[in-house]
Amino acid sequence: MEISNDLQGMRHALHWAEKGLFTTTPNPRVGCVIVKDCKIIGEGHTQPAGQAHAEVQALHDARSRGFDVRGATAYVTLEPCSHHGRTPPCADALISAGIARVVAAIADPNPLVAGQGLAKLRTAGIETACGVLEAEAHELNIGFFSRMQRAKPWVRMKAAASLDGKTALHNGRSQWITGQAARDDGHWWRARACAILTGIGTIKADDPQLNVRAVDTPRQPRRIVVDSRLDIDPEARVLQGGGTWIVTAQKNPEKEALLHDRGAEIIMLPNAQGKVDLPALMLELGRRQINEVHVEAGLKLNGSLIREACVDELLLYLAPNLLGDARGLFDLPALDTLDGKYALSFHEVKQIGLDLRILARFF
Repeated sequence: MEISNDLQGMRHALHWAEKGLFTTTPNPRVGCVIVKDCKIIGEGHTQPAGQAHAEVQALHDARSRGFDVRGATAYVTLEPCSHHGRTPPCADALISAGIARVVAAIADPNPLVAGQGLAKLRTAGIETACGVLEAEAHELNIGFFSRMQRAKPWVRMKAAASLDGKTALHNGRSQWITGQAARDDGHWWRARACAILTGIGTIKADDPQLNVRAVDTPRQPRRIVVDSRLDIDPEARVLQGGGTWIVTAQKNPEKEALLHDRGAEIIMLPNAQGKVDLPALMLELGRRQINEVHVEAGLKLNGSLIREACVDELLLYLAPNLLGDARGLFDLPALDTLDGKYALSFHEVKQIGLDLRILARFF
């Protein structure tokens, strides 16, 4: 493949970054392509935490194929890091390799980098450019940018409904409102998240596994249950395999011991009303290096999260049917004027099978 301009180079680097969509957390998804004389000589993407970053992968790939990287251009979807974390600085690796030019899609929002990587390269005499396909690079790492800039993850709330906005019949039956293609697509969104969050109501009603099954992924997201009174059954399927976080507001030492035996961790975050403090939970998840949260809950928790301004984006699957008098999407208070409406913007609308997928973002 010939690379004759920066847009082509960065598009290919973004293609490589997408290969880490399910695996790089808590690190960003980064791709790197090394080009010399319009020819791609090295490619790579960031590996799971603690392993090589994209730039090091691409340099290794080029050398393993017998190419000399000196004088080449490196296209990287995020500014090369300049600090020692789990791995050495990528900026140093590019300098040592003799790379002549580095093109970054976007500056790193991490305060430990934040322009210092590009500055380090320039000081070493390497030509730099930044801002090529910046929006695409930001979108790929929207959760990482959220955590670095707001100290909390990007929260995406998923729901499936009929065209009249109903998620289940009046008797609770909901399988299946949408088609198989939409359900499989929902698992893809689960897989890219760092954590899947639900409420105790959903656990009691459906006993879900809350994992990824419809797509191939080497990593399962963390499972989180909001359970103010610690009502969860220790035999609930969401606890199978351990590692589930249960967020509660009331102490119950005996129940906590049972849940610990099931491999769960109890997080106490009460608010003044004896419920879980949802904004505090989002900050806690940010502290725990969660980039993206995928919410699949019932109308009560959905409504609470929206009222508490804890949701960034809605992922709605709308089926071409009507259910009439049935359960709705969100438990939100009645409004007396339209001034109080929750405003969103359509980010993407796409047909998935017979259903419609809408990504809408809160202002």
